[in-house]
Amino acid sequence: MKTKLTILAITTMAGMALAAPQTFNFKDPKGINNAGFKLDAPLESINGSASGVSGLVTFDPENPGATKGKIIVATASLIVPNPMQRQHMLSDKWLDATRYPEISFESKEFKNVQTAGETTTADVTGTFTLKGVSKELTVPVKMTYLKDKLGQRVPNQQGDLLVIRSNFTIKRSDFNIMPGQFEDKVSDTIELTLSIAGASAK
Repeated sequence: MKTKLTILAITTMAGMALAAPQTFNFKDPKGINNAGFKLDAPLESINGSASGVSGLVTFDPENPGATKGKIIVATASLIVPNPMQRQHMLSDKWLDATRYPEISFESKEFKNVQTAGETTTADVTGTFTLKGVSKELTVPVKMTYLKDKLGQRVPNQQGDLLVIRSNFTIKRSDFNIMPGQFEDKVSDTIELTLSIAGASAK
């Protein structure tokens, strides 16, 4: 009886260990994680991206709704095809990249969580910070947990991947970015797209 109880305890602890939350690092060694943005004004459409993505997310495959974390984008990593537009974008009149070097989203609560296989969708409420202004936003997110797939993305590494996709909009006027000005060329509405993968190495 004692032996059976010992085996049961070991099995239970092993199961708990397998189900433990994992921390995923989103500073991608391949440098292909990116955040995209689009401003579609009447006279001009501006499309760009940012590759300076980092952050940590704690994810439990057995309880995706308990996910917590913060994703950071380096402001200076934002690029657009036109060099002059990029210079203006990072200047103190617009994003002021020197004074505000980071754009971030920190999750607080997951709602409407639905999981099918490896993929979880949810509405995530959190704090979005841009140019020193913080606003609470609720955004849709899709998370895909890929067990033992890290080596397929980064050779010579073992571990799991967490892929996050999200699309949402913000208003530049809400973040004190030249509010009400030049809206014929620079839309007040900014469409944001997040396409990133985080690693939990073993």
